[in-house]
Amino acid sequence: MSAMPLKHRRVLIASAVVVGVAAAAVGATVWARDVDADDGTARPQQNVKTVAVTRQDLSTSRTLRGSLGFGTPRPVKSGREGVVTWLPQPGTSVARGEVLYRLNDEAVPLFTGSPPLYRPLAARGTVGRDVAMVAENLKALGYPIGTQPKAGERVTQEAPPPNPGASGAPATPPGATSVTVKAGEGAYTAALINAVKKWQRDRGLPDDGRLDVGDLAVLPGPVRVDSVSALVGDAATGTLMSVTSTTKVVTVQAPPAEVDALREGDATSVRLPDGATAAGKVSAIATVAQQNEAGGTGPQTVAVTVALDDPGAAGHLDGADVTVEVAGETRKGVLAVPVNALLALSEGGYAVQLEDGRLIGVRTGLFSRGLVEIEGTGVVAGLKVVTTS
Repeated sequence: MSAMPLKHRRVLIASAVVVGVAAAAVGATVWARDVDADDGTARPQQNVKTVAVTRQDLSTSRTLRGSLGFGTPRPVKSGREGVVTWLPQPGTSVARGEVLYRLNDEAVPLFTGSPPLYRPLAARGTVGRDVAMVAENLKALGYPIGTQPKAGERVTQEAPPPNPGASGAPATPPGATSVTVKAGEGAYTAALINAVKKWQRDRGLPDDGRLDVGDLAVLPGPVRVDSVSALVGDAATGTLMSVTSTTKVVTVQAPPAEVDALREGDATSVRLPDGATAAGKVSAIATVAQQNEAGGTGPQTVAVTVALDDPGAAGHLDGADVTVEVAGETRKGVLAVPVNALLALSEGGYAVQLEDGRLIGVRTGLFSRGLVEIEGTGVVAGLKVVTTS
């Protein structure tokens, strides 16, 4: 691309401001320069600053500080009223089917998935995602659940049996209804009810095939107890404990400008305290920026979770400060100038301005840490171009 003649008396020029390493300009400082109508050159204003075009390697890779641990804790509350009679110790891992806590001296086991129980399950033919959650857990625990109906099939939902714990005479139950199973839903079939009864017998519970709200603690997966909030003897009305995943991850509190360039699945290299490195990938990026300091006085950051390809690479460490290298694009031996040397022309495209006021059209490439890759006719290493201060 050669030096471009400009035919307008005045040319509107914008100096792009690039945030982080994003390759798109997100703001601009705009000013005008006089242009000679005869030769199309701009007469530079006074107090201009120049910089030399350099040949160097550019990379969008970045280094972030992170913390090795088990991820962000989440609170656990009881799904029913009662008195807390047992809680696990911090650091305890709880797998599917194991007891997470006890209320009124009755064990509340952990089931994984979603949603939690939000209604009693008792009537044969009851359909819903909560039924599918129960079926998946019992199957994983080794209980035969029979064949579940497929999406689109219709099942007959019978009237629910009376709740033996309810006071007073039960209301007249409604008649049976026909229900269509939707994707992701399960049906409370006779085989599944039998599986529930067998599971109840194995746990020393009344084998009535009924599951009430609060009988199960339902969480996304196995958990590790991070901290315990309640005391034995407390009413189960608030947070009982906080739990995390059982898998070690790295949590990075990154500035929002850095997060703009990150994507889930980006490859990373985590440097551990002993100097060893462990490969990983960005597994989650929060969508809300938060203040990390008390009182909201510190800079906002966004939580980024990095999953290690081999969690065992962290060894015995349950927590540590680490360095995370996020892989990016690399261009070797390219011509580069500060981003503020770019001029966005009103007729489109970019240019750089020489000391004598001439404009040379350029094509842009990789943006990285305030620099931009450029190429164009006459653009060589050592060429002095105008930039803003």
